Amino acid sequence: MAEAYQVNREQAVLWNDTAGRAWVEMQRVLDDMFTPFEKLLIERAVHDGTRGVLDIGCGSGVTTLAAARRVGPTGKCMGLDISATLLELARQRATRAGLGNVTFVEADAQTYAFEPNSFDAVISRFGVMFFDAPEAAFANIRRATRSDSKLACVVWRSPAENPFMTTAARAAAPLLSLKAPDPNAPGQFAFADADKVRRILQASGWKNIEIQSIDVPMQVAEADLLVYVTKLGPVGLALKDADAQTRDRVTIAVHAAFKPFIQDGVARFNAACWLVMAGS
Repeated sequence: MAEAYQVNREQAVLWNDTAGRAWVEMQRVLDDMFTPFEKLLIERAVHDGTRGVLDIGCGSGVTTLAAARRVGPTGKCMGLDISATLLELARQRATRAGLGNVTFVEADAQTYAFEPNSFDAVISRFGVMFFDAPEAAFANIRRATRSDSKLACVVWRSPAENPFMTTAARAAAPLLSLKAPDPNAPGQFAFADADKVRRILQASGWKNIEIQSIDVPMQVAEADLLVYVTKLGPVGLALKDADAQTRDRVTIAVHAAFKPFIQDGVARFNAACWLVMAGS
């Protein structure tokens, strides 16, 4: 089914350009970092008897493929994302894994014409904070679910609670003139306010809403860290057109800023998140 129109144009442009290509390049590192969330979402939402799973903002497909393995050949899984770049990789991974019960769709969850009553589980790993019309998105997603379906999403808490995730931008800001992000705009920390998330879900018709604070230990090799932080996020975007001298200065400053997190060649940090659960 085709979309009537594409609402979230700014994010679509971003994830089909610099951000999408960088995510594909860093896929191995990102999958390793975020493995704990993959397991958490599957455990919370995908159970015996689950027939259909919808993965919102599926990216390169790791969570969709995990759900497909969980439901087995009698179930079906759909991964939805606005990035054709990431979905190309997701389809390749599904083919290599021999999973025939999964499909990937390039679309905006705010407007996509889902088949009604198609899914009994909806999952998302850091994929729902980028909506510019979140109530419309969650209402549209709910219409795609069967009665008594489960929603399980992981989103970031506040920047203050996630110093590791903001270190690169703080260190690079004086060199790149980075602006402070608008906390109400679509982005990584757009769902930091749990009350805001609850209001959005209530307004879009979800029930039995539970928002749980979780703190997840994570790690990344020091060798991968600098590539990760200079290719993704606001620093990666700002460095896209930077000259070599600026890039070198930023890399040195960012590396120094991450030193408190690094021991024995590994950066260790805490991911402060909300586990958002609801029912249809």
